[in-house]
Amino acid sequence: MNRKLDPLINKCIRYIEASNNIYLASHIQPDGDNIGSLLALGSAIEKLNKKVHIIKVDNIPKEYQFLPNMHLFKESNIEETIDLFIALDSGDIDRLGIAKDMALKAKKLINIDHHITNENFGDLNIVLPTASATGEIVYCIIKKMGVEIDEDISTCLYVAISTDTGSFMYDNTTEHTHLVAADLLSRGIDLNNIIVNIYQSRTLERTKLFIESLNTLDMFKKGKIAIVKVTQDMLKTCKATLEDTEGIVSFIRDIENVEVACILKEISKEETKVGLRSKKKVDVSSISLKFNGGGHKRAAGCTIYDTIEKAKKIILNEIYNVI
Repeated sequence: MNRKLDPLINKCIRYIEASNNIYLASHIQPDGDNIGSLLALGSAIEKLNKKVHIIKVDNIPKEYQFLPNMHLFKESNIEETIDLFIALDSGDIDRLGIAKDMALKAKKLINIDHHITNENFGDLNIVLPTASATGEIVYCIIKKMGVEIDEDISTCLYVAISTDTGSFMYDNTTEHTHLVAADLLSRGIDLNNIIVNIYQSRTLERTKLFIESLNTLDMFKKGKIAIVKVTQDMLKTCKATLEDTEGIVSFIRDIENVEVACILKEISKEETKVGLRSKKKVDVSSISLKFNGGGHKRAAGCTIYDTIEKAKKIILNEIYNVI
């Protein structure tokens, strides 16, 4: 881990030690990294006999509900003085959704993240784009806190890092990532239980949606661009939710010769969520930024406020410009 972060991590720990009422939250549409990071850091802070609330800003996907200490998640209708608010894995403060107002009211705001597009919105910003996952940064913080990284915390951190590295396949995986994972594995986690819950428990509804989405697959630029869409009608037909789109864009990215993969998700007639993945050369975060989105070089997202068909033309034009 970058040694330049040491003073920032030390300051973060001082903020935690000086606070009694601590709130944590992460981005809407939660994933493994933000859920695992929240639960790991929340559990570690609780070991310091602090009052901890993890704000539930969105529904927790089914595959992550097996994680330990889910009791730390609270609904947002809690009115009290917040000594410290810690935002995790959120590139900008708006991504906190309903927790944004709490973050702004807190006496101190810490922003911990690994997105290259992070807007450094905290009083203290611990942002390391070279980290494989926010969970990797949280691991370093907990180690310095002097709190035991027990089986529960290790499980949450392993899920955070494993999911954000594509099971250690993505090029954000470093030597340090593997060293952290090895340490977590040595602490008695049930790896098979993690694998079954995260990777081997796809619902029938998600499977049907996956098949339906592949039927919309279009290829452009001699197979370098792959794009699929998920409409509201498809969700209804498959009895699926937007959470069930997880993994589709990564699957089409893995098609031979594809450099940029895109999924279009119809939120409403005039709102389309866009997910982007790239393989080798294209920085998809630069595309997302044009639509006030963000992310990483190889994985990013944004929202286009137009119909799904118009959004397809708009995003294709931007991909053409960079490929």
